[in-house]
Amino acid sequence: MLDASARALLARPLEAAAAAIDRPHVTPDRLTVAGLALGVAAAGAAAMQLWGVALTLWLVSRLADGLDGTLARRRRARAPRGDQSRESHAGGFLDITADFVAYGSTVVGVAIGAANQFDAPWWPFLLVLLTYYVNGTAFLAFSSIAERTGRTLDDGRSLSFLGRIAEGTETIAVHALWMIVPFWSWQIALGWSVFVAVSAAQRIIVGYLRLR
Repeated sequence: MLDASARALLARPLEAAAAAIDRPHVTPDRLTVAGLALGVAAAGAAAMQLWGVALTLWLVSRLADGLDGTLARRRRARAPRGDQSRESHAGGFLDITADFVAYGSTVVGVAIGAANQFDAPWWPFLLVLLTYYVNGTAFLAFSSIAERTGRTLDDGRSLSFLGRIAEGTETIAVHALWMIVPFWSWQIALGWSVFVAVSAAQRIIVGYLRLR
């Protein structure tokens, strides 16, 4: 729901940051891997109840995740045409895979930390993982079929995203909120699972109608 607004708001700062780090040894794929490593580290810190450390690692990991695409587009504008497509596909695959691992890891990390420190129940976090699974299946299946049938949605990203009420910006914010108020994390997880489930239902319906 907020991704388009967030991209417009952050476009210029990210462009400036990408220009500053645009060096031969800094590549979009390395930024993606760094973001993944930091995201998993955030999950580990949350599991150990190091909430401030987890929050810092999480936010820096998402900054790296935002910079990889910006740097990729900057490099692609200068690359030969054949290399543009190949690098874009490989980088897009790596990026979405890293995002799913980072998101899933932090759900598990927060669940472990909150259960150990606050006796939080596990089942709301399991609901979040279930809704992530359904939501991810819907938009990845749509993107794949849309690509094959020539019905892609081009918003500058590697995949055809069906934007709904739960997108990347909301996910980053909710995961950060878990680490800011971990004593309320399971209640937030319960509400978030409903939010993501509604988004998944929207994607399934809209995706089906668009592909008919």
